[in-house]
Amino acid sequence: MRVLVLFLGCAALLAASAAGPSGQGGRPAPAGDAVRFADAAASAGLGVRHVNGASPERHLPEIMGSGALFFDFDNDGWLDLFLVDGGSLVDESVAARARHRLFRNRGDGTFADVTAASHIVHTQYGMGACAADIDNDGWIDLYVTNYGPNVLYRNNHDGTFTDVTRRAGVGDARWGASCAFADFDRDGRIDLFVVNYVDARVDANPFCGDTAAHLRVYCHPLNFKPLASVVYRNNGDGTFTDVSAQWGVAARRGNGLGVVAGDYDDDGWPDVFVANDTTPNFLYHNEGGRRFSERALLSGVAVAADGRPRAGMGTDLGDYDGDGRLDLFVTNHELEMHTLFRNLGGGLFADMTVPSGVGAATLPFVGFGAAFVDVDNDGDLDLAVANGHVMNDSGHFRPGSKEAQRKLLFRNDGGGRFTEVSARAGPGFAGEQVGRTLIAGDIDNDGDIDLLVTNNGGTVDLLRNETGSHGNAVLVRLVGSRSNRSGIGARVRAVSGGITEVREVKAGSSYLGQNDLRVHVGLGRRTRIDRLEVRWPAGATEAVENVAANQILTITEGRGVTARAPLARR
Repeated sequence: MRVLVLFLGCAALLAASAAGPSGQGGRPAPAGDAVRFADAAASAGLGVRHVNGASPERHLPEIMGSGALFFDFDNDGWLDLFLVDGGSLVDESVAARARHRLFRNRGDGTFADVTAASHIVHTQYGMGACAADIDNDGWIDLYVTNYGPNVLYRNNHDGTFTDVTRRAGVGDARWGASCAFADFDRDGRIDLFVVNYVDARVDANPFCGDTAAHLRVYCHPLNFKPLASVVYRNNGDGTFTDVSAQWGVAARRGNGLGVVAGDYDDDGWPDVFVANDTTPNFLYHNEGGRRFSERALLSGVAVAADGRPRAGMGTDLGDYDGDGRLDLFVTNHELEMHTLFRNLGGGLFADMTVPSGVGAATLPFVGFGAAFVDVDNDGDLDLAVANGHVMNDSGHFRPGSKEAQRKLLFRNDGGGRFTEVSARAGPGFAGEQVGRTLIAGDIDNDGDIDLLVTNNGGTVDLLRNETGSHGNAVLVRLVGSRSNRSGIGARVRAVSGGITEVREVKAGSSYLGQNDLRVHVGLGRRTRIDRLEVRWPAGATEAVENVAANQILTITEGRGVTARAPLARR
């Protein structure tokens, strides 16, 4: 098997080299100020601390959380925030302190904690979350994964949520990690994919560490049995059916942590990539909305170029080289390098970790959350990564290793190569924490993308984008009619000045998190989009011509542009 993987990897690399680094002809990055992020968490009112319940028994869930997502739960046009809290598996008093948090965006740079009024309660040791309009009523709903039964909250349209888990049938009691919504059968109703991690039971916790030094550490995931993921099909009546067995997912077990859904082969059907921790990754190809076939090995994304599995944790899909195909990024453990797979078309990927410039810079880090995001509005996708170790005393085992680690920001040069610019990206990237999820969205509607990072056992980092020379941009909000109301899975193609940008709406990615559902199109100095095409999940394609820059555009399926609002430019 390893020989086959190496052969495919070499063939893919040769093909990638022959094709060149970029579908845009290697356009250079524009000159301008360095990207700059400020840490705005305190001034925004986000000073809450994650409760991880760290204990001398070293239960594995204590180091794995926690998640977050951006979503506009009250439909006021401003991104709100949901933070998932952990708890404790052994101490009831610590568990009682844990609170999931719902923050409403006031639109002035601050957030209001509206958790109590929302009726969202903390019932299990929390991990991650994803959100979508499950009943097409125009209001986004919320799903929370846990170490224990997961929870689905229905949006009541008045700032409150109702726990509908039991009726919906989506309360899997295994260790849920990341989740993603997508309309896998394209019937207009959003379905749900949930990744489970390992069978690490509180009453069967082995000792791991240095017995001579009386040092207990958190166990490697291979000490536990892997779990299968779950696929839920939306029945359209408020309930879901577990179709994991019929769709070919239940029989495959892995140490699943990250998930992202997207149409990697451009056939119109959403596929699923699962990042597995120290076991080969899964790439589920959607066979016409009837089942999945697992193609990670044949596609070249099951393992790295050396034929060995990595400790996959976070993941994202995005077209970083401008050739119109969705590429794949996966974060891994220290001394492994985070992995960048370039989509070659034809169902094949090439491991471009080293030639892209991502490899050496990520070697010392344990990566979790990650996002393809255009931080400088120049029209190509950059990379942001949250890092943090999983060992409570990592320096004891590898001199120089640290539990708290800095974030990484890679700037795309427009030709398929990245430069690590974290050191000059402002105070938002200066600190070291035990990072976990990283999510992206425009929290102040000013046209540039902001970031939020959760830290295990710590407070969050809100990285407000304060890049000095703003490029132009357009935010596109999609509303489905025949397709699912959230527009999840829609493919957007923006052509401007001879440059084409391809983006896809995703509900669930990174690690335990979810980004802004609005599509961000960076334009640099260009003042308009010549042609904006939307391929809806239901299959139809519609286009808008001559879209002026610096606005928030709402496109409703079958009706075209239904709302415009100017960006709040600083």
